[in-house]
Amino acid sequence: MELYYSFSALIVLASIFAYINYRFLKLPSTIGIMVIAIVVSIILVLFGENFLPKTFGHLNDLMNSIDFTEVLMGAMLNFLLFAGGIHININDLKEQFRPVLIFSTAGVIISTFIVGFGMFYLLPLVGLKIPFIYCLVFGALISPTDPVAVLSVLKQANISKSLETKIAGESLFNDGMAVVVFTVVLQLAVGREVDLGVENITILLMKEAGGGLLLGVLLGWVTSRLMREVDDYIISVLVTLAVVMGGYLVARQMHVSGPLTMVAAGLFMGNFNVKFKMKSVTQDYLIKFWELIDEILNAVLFLFIGFELLMIKDLNHYVIPGLLAIVVVLVARFISIWGPTKFMSFRTRFSPQTIKVLFWGGIRGGVSIALAMSIPKNEYSNAILSITYCVVVFSIIVQGLTIAKVANPKRIADEEKELESIALEESH
Repeated sequence: MELYYSFSALIVLASIFAYINYRFLKLPSTIGIMVIAIVVSIILVLFGENFLPKTFGHLNDLMNSIDFTEVLMGAMLNFLLFAGGIHININDLKEQFRPVLIFSTAGVIISTFIVGFGMFYLLPLVGLKIPFIYCLVFGALISPTDPVAVLSVLKQANISKSLETKIAGESLFNDGMAVVVFTVVLQLAVGREVDLGVENITILLMKEAGGGLLLGVLLGWVTSRLMREVDDYIISVLVTLAVVMGGYLVARQMHVSGPLTMVAAGLFMGNFNVKFKMKSVTQDYLIKFWELIDEILNAVLFLFIGFELLMIKDLNHYVIPGLLAIVVVLVARFISIWGPTKFMSFRTRFSPQTIKVLFWGGIRGGVSIALAMSIPKNEYSNAILSITYCVVVFSIIVQGLTIAKVANPKRIADEEKELESIALEESH
């Protein structure tokens, strides 16, 4: 019952904050909820113990009673990734497969090392020393763009379908690579023996990422075959719920990537009905159900992120390192996007505007905080969590609220046409 009470309290708070945001702030829903939660957290941290001791105590108990890492990585993320995958057109993704693959693999590794080296050499300038291996741990957890935050914000930005697919596809798939890199580096940091040979890392990646994708496709194929026989919206909703909840349990038992399993299953089930056309009412209910699940869990997740401020000790000591980290992470993001585009063939050339949107659209979110909170408690864990929180809050609020202004659809279209004409001239 403890979990039920905790979730009930979060839903009540999320609904109140969503209402306040809709009536007064008028920000994108998830960002508005997070901003209000952060403001409430700051007020409680500053004045709560003296003026609102009971409220401060109840909220602290609520946040302490929930394992954020387990709740997000083990439950909420599966629903959110499946909901994200089910809405992506597989044909659009095929067209953008190459850049999505490169950004979600090579891009993550490049960013991890740039952030790691940058933080190691720059943090001492602001009076904070963190060993290089823990700077790499931070690089690994902050490099993946958060699919939940990205997909939530992309709904507000008026960008082309191809660019939206690049950004959404990268964020959906880079979790697998990021978790493998994070796991290996963290094991090195805590002193466990890890075989760093290319063969061992490749096997680990193939098992984690490849196994997750294969399991997702298998689950999607089996359940879609079953759904062809029963075209009923209630059963369709139940079957998709079973895929998410049962699929995660299977992925966990097989030690493969649960997030990638959900992405693959969502993609497959969202696109399987090319030959088999559902009744419009069935399809309508299914899409609306997953949109509703997506919105509710997004609201709760961003509320979580806002209230995590209550859990971080001495955050004010890490504001300057946090600001430094924001700059380092942005530089690493730019290089990890701009660098790979220089080595792609003319078919996937990127205009300056496209690179700018991909760079600024690389939003960090709950996944980074969850990974930071999974670091075993030691003298560096609180510093890493605090710095991570600063980067995530900046990313969601500043990048999230300005991505629509950065994205200039007309200019992007003009630049892409120009690149296509250059490519045609070069090919003749």
